[in-house]
Amino acid sequence: MKLEMTELGPVKRSLKIEVPEEAVKSEFQKVYAQLRREAKIPGFRPGKAPIALLEKRYADLVEQDVVQRLVPDYYQRAVKEAGVVPILVDIPPLERMKVKSNSPFTFTATVEIKPTIQLGDYRPPNPISLKRDARTVTDEQVEKALQSLREQHAELDVVTEGTALRDGLHAVLSIEGFVEDQPLEGTQKKGHLLHIGSKSPILGVELDEFLIGKQAGDMIEIPQPFPDNHPDSHLAGKTMVLKVTVDAVKEQKLPELDDEFAKDCGEYDSLEQLKTTINTQLDNFLKQDLEEGYKDQVIERLLQMHHFEIPEVLIERELQTLIRQKMLKNHRHAHREDDVEEPLRLQEEAKRLQQELHPEAKRRVKLSLILDAIVQKEGLHISEDEVSAEIQKLATSLKLPVGEIQRMVEAGGQGAQEEFRERMKAEKALQFVYQNAVIQG
Repeated sequence: MKLEMTELGPVKRSLKIEVPEEAVKSEFQKVYAQLRREAKIPGFRPGKAPIALLEKRYADLVEQDVVQRLVPDYYQRAVKEAGVVPILVDIPPLERMKVKSNSPFTFTATVEIKPTIQLGDYRPPNPISLKRDARTVTDEQVEKALQSLREQHAELDVVTEGTALRDGLHAVLSIEGFVEDQPLEGTQKKGHLLHIGSKSPILGVELDEFLIGKQAGDMIEIPQPFPDNHPDSHLAGKTMVLKVTVDAVKEQKLPELDDEFAKDCGEYDSLEQLKTTINTQLDNFLKQDLEEGYKDQVIERLLQMHHFEIPEVLIERELQTLIRQKMLKNHRHAHREDDVEEPLRLQEEAKRLQQELHPEAKRRVKLSLILDAIVQKEGLHISEDEVSAEIQKLATSLKLPVGEIQRMVEAGGQGAQEEFRERMKAEKALQFVYQNAVIQG
C-alpha cells in the first residue's frame, strides 16, 4: 500500500491511499469465486459457470463488491500507518468509485483529527496558582440552620377570631378561576396553605398584597387578563377572574430552643451537641464548595494558558447535545398536541440556542481536549473499583438503587460505558491538577 498524507490545516489531513494491483486482483478473484459458487446460470451446474460469462453478466456488481471490501480495510491500514486518530471521516461515495482488476486502486479520505496540544506547566516546580477563598463557618450560619430546624418542627395554630392577615401569618385558601363566569378546568384548589410574605405565585398570580388585612371568611376576586398571543387560543385576549376565599388564618408556633428540642431533632443529648453537629455539617459543605471553587479557577487557568484549533465537528456535536438538553428542560411539561404553531416555535428556539450556546459548547470541548491530553501525559486510568464507587455515589445522590444505576449505564452499550469512563478520567485529570496547584496565602 502506498500512502500520501497532506496537511489541509491544523486538524485536517488528506490521505491518498493506493491499493496494490496484486491486492485488487486477489479481491476480484475472491468475489468471482464466491459468485461462481452461488450464482444460478441456465445451462450450468452450480460452480461450473465460466468466469468470462460471470464477468459479462455481473461486472458492475462485482466491482462495487470489491470497492466495499477494499476501502474500509485499506482506510484502517492507512490511518494506523499515518498515526492519526480521526474524529470525522469524509470518503467519496463508494458507488462512484471505479476499480479494475489489472490496475492499482486509488482513493482519498479526508479526516479531521484531534489537535496536538502542547501542555503548559500545571505541576511543581511551576504549578497553577489559585486565589485563596477565606470563607469559614460563622455563628450566624449555625443559628440560621437552627432556626430552619425550628421552622421544620413548628406547628400551625388557628389565631384568635378576627385576626387580620399580615406578613408571617399563614392563610388556608380555597381558589378557583373563572372565564366568562365559567369555571376554568385545572384551577380549583382546596385547603391551599400560603405563607404571607413569601410571594409564592398561585396559578401565576402573587396573592400576598391582595390578602393583607383580610380575615377568615373573606372572599376576594382578582382579575387576570391573558395576552392576545396566549398559546391557548381559548384564553387569548380574555380575562380570568380568580376567586379566593380565606378559610382560616394560622400562626406558626416555633418550639423552644432547648435540650428537648435537640432530642426531637435526632439522637442528640443536648442543644450543644446539636450545634456541634450542625457546625461540622456546615464545615463539610463549605469544604466541598471551596474545592469546587478552586477547581473552577483551575479550569479557567487551563483554558487561558492553552491555544489550539478546535475541530468544528466536536463543537457541533457538543452544541447539539446542549440544545437538546435545554429544549427538553424548557418543554418537559409544555407539549400540546393541538398546538399547530409549536413546531415553528421550537425551530426558532433551536436557532436562537444555536448562537447562544455555541461559546459554551466550544469551551466544553476545549476543556475536554486539554484534560484528555493530561490523562495521556500522566497515564491516568480508571479501575473497576473506581467505577463501582462512582455508581454508588450516583445512586446515593439520586436516591436510587445501585443496581438501577448500573443498568442505566449498561443500557447504552459499550459506547455509553466508555463515555462514562471518559468523564471519570476527565474529572481525575482535573483533580490531579488541583492537587498540584498552590493556594496563595
